[in-house]
Amino acid sequence: MAWLMDHRAEFEHLVRDRLGVTAAAQVLWSGPRLICIAGDFTRYDVHAVREHRRAIDLVRYRLFGSDLLGLETVASVSGVSQAPRRARRQPVVRPTVDVRAASMNALANAVDEVLLGLGDGVNRVERKQYRAYQRLRNFACVCLPQRSKLLVYLKVDPKRVDLVPGFTRDVSGLGHHGTGDLEVQLRTARDVERAQDLFRASYAAA
Repeated sequence: MAWLMDHRAEFEHLVRDRLGVTAAAQVLWSGPRLICIAGDFTRYDVHAVREHRRAIDLVRYRLFGSDLLGLETVASVSGVSQAPRRARRQPVVRPTVDVRAASMNALANAVDEVLLGLGDGVNRVERKQYRAYQRLRNFACVCLPQRSKLLVYLKVDPKRVDLVPGFTRDVSGLGHHGTGDLEVQLRTARDVERAQDLFRASYAAA
């Protein structure tokens, strides 16, 4: 919340990049609210939110089977002094594909942030089937998210990499979108962390 209030211009710029100019123009700062969604929170998180006295919600999610997403409000503060409210369970039906698509989009955004953060000279170019990240030339190409994974192609010699099945693959001579002979398969945020040395190596080679 402190970052949000101190970096309004940066937030509006982020909204404009992700959602467009119209959405950015509709941002209202008269009553900002922060909603934190996670698999779980500690009692220290809940205590901190209630002490903060700002409009902050802690929402915990649970997956039930293949087609139910349960949301539970762990703590909610409206910005004024008040007694803590009891948590409310709010089961919401969501198609599994929506949950997976949102997860893959979040993963793509995380990769985008990492690649753009490799250096000041990085440019992102939007293509029909992928995003290209350039220095003097392309060093990474991120394809559109698939159902359960995100494919990234890097300008790294596969022969110099210890290939891990299900994570890295030699695609030299194989047809694919984008440029690069090393395919990296990302499924989780942990995979993004594992791939960062490969990202840096490709950036350095460009």
